[in-house]
Amino acid sequence: MASITFKGVKKSYDGKNFVVPDFNLEIKDKEFVVFVGPSGCGKSTTLRMIAGLEEISDGELYIGDRLVNDVLPKNRDIAMVFQNYALYPHMSVRKNMAFGLKLKKIPKDEINRKISEAAKILDIEQYLDRKPRDLSGGQRQRVALGRAMVRDASVFLLDEPLSNLDAKLRNHMRTEITRLHDVLGTTFVYVTHDQTEAMTMGDRIVVMKDGYIKQVDTPQILYDKPNSLFVASFIGSPQMNFLDAVLTEQNNNLSIKIGNFSIPLPPGKGMDTNLKEYVNKKVIIGIRPEDIHNEDIFIKMSEESAFETNIELAELMGSEIYLHFNFQGNIITARVPSRTVVQKGDKVKLSINMHKVHIFDKQTEMAICH
Repeated sequence: MASITFKGVKKSYDGKNFVVPDFNLEIKDKEFVVFVGPSGCGKSTTLRMIAGLEEISDGELYIGDRLVNDVLPKNRDIAMVFQNYALYPHMSVRKNMAFGLKLKKIPKDEINRKISEAAKILDIEQYLDRKPRDLSGGQRQRVALGRAMVRDASVFLLDEPLSNLDAKLRNHMRTEITRLHDVLGTTFVYVTHDQTEAMTMGDRIVVMKDGYIKQVDTPQILYDKPNSLFVASFIGSPQMNFLDAVLTEQNNNLSIKIGNFSIPLPPGKGMDTNLKEYVNKKVIIGIRPEDIHNEDIFIKMSEESAFETNIELAELMGSEIYLHFNFQGNIITARVPSRTVVQKGDKVKLSINMHKVHIFDKQTEMAICH
């Protein structure tokens, strides 16, 4: 079993200020879990505590059923892939991959077999006799993955392994690492600040801020039902639009008033929550860019939320266009298909899919309803 369990784990460098104040999480055997959050949120520190590269100040950390707080990194049955590859420049790819196995006195035939299998899976067979300096960034990262693979570890730890690659290579390596997880069938813990990597790779995502877990869930649930303003703002690209609003009620029907514009909520929206307690109170409305439409078929379906505006900026992204415009004093973004040509300065009619609107408490910034 290669599950990982954090029980009240804390990390402090000075005994007073905690980088990780109280971390509780269970990662299942063979699960692919991604830690994501802004720089300085404690995600890499948490990963390094699993590896044994950072001491745990308090709490308990288990790999499987074994308490590993005081177990040396080499005895934890983990393999780690770093952001900067950490390859020995004077050694060939083959020797880099074999180095850790030789230290363990693995027989030469067994080492060659493991290297051959890993190289075939990662498509680096033709590079085995080259030095790292003769390889591209993507090839070096494959070598780093191969070096970790041959160890047959129960847990793979990956600390921002793609951040030094260009956009095209990052996309390709995301697929490679996901496929590698399927092939190896081991537990993967992956750290990134890139929410696109998190959304496309993880079975579950751990969203962190200031050393705390803000939400843990599948990518789809995080996207559809963020539990706070922070998670909603961090997950999704372009970012969710946020608007100050007031919740109103007339004849038992709820509406959202944004500036001078009032939009009725769909029947049943928020009925399973305490939404009615917020009538005549300030709230924050979250609208994802793809839930603002410019096509007639959608506008006819939601005429009550339709409005006209002048486009201040139109960004063509290939299959879609990002439209930036002023709505009741707020500059917000819509993501629409590029089949309808829209340019800067055009006056367009848009409508909001109110079924998809998120409502947050103004004071606590926690979600009220989705």
